[in-house]
Amino acid sequence: MGFLRVTGGTLRGRRIEVPQGAFEIRPAMDRMRESLFSILGPLHGRSFLDLFSGSGIIALEASSRGASPVACVERDRAKLSLLIRNVSMVPERIDCHCVPVERFILRCERSFSIVFCDAPFPYAHKADIVRSIAERGLVERGGLLLVHYPSEEKLPEHSGDLSLKDEREYGRSMVRFYERALSAIEGPDDTRQTLVQ
Repeated sequence: MGFLRVTGGTLRGRRIEVPQGAFEIRPAMDRMRESLFSILGPLHGRSFLDLFSGSGIIALEASSRGASPVACVERDRAKLSLLIRNVSMVPERIDCHCVPVERFILRCERSFSIVFCDAPFPYAHKADIVRSIAERGLVERGGLLLVHYPSEEKLPEHSGDLSLKDEREYGRSMVRFYERALSAIEGPDDTRQTLVQ
């Protein structure tokens, strides 16, 4: 087993298990996680959904910074026991769903303040996932969808009432920040706004 450390919040420095050399889990880089959660700031009072959760490190970073409720989605049953073991370190319950992300999105009846989507890089349907999240209203109004993807891929700047507000580069990968319009009558604008100066 390998290990990762939570980079901030009440769990800062705590180690979680990651299978050695497990490409499918492909945990997000420490620098990327630290940067993203610095951009998001304190998460008290905000709900968080971690899609393609793998080891659960992103969900733990969110919970560590005060997000609640927090939910994980990971389809691979072989990873489920590790995921549950990792997220059990937090006092607040983190719900773990062992189901394909596509099915979870179609069946989910609630929305979240922040949705983080870190599909495996070979996964070819990231743009479809963005569209499905927009259509199902998985992000609450004024909330954010973050998508981690390879820099050579193309993602839409707008999908439904989700519009691109910021993007960051981390090595050969990018993270796009989509924001859902505050009201149904607001359409996507063409002016990209940086979340943090």
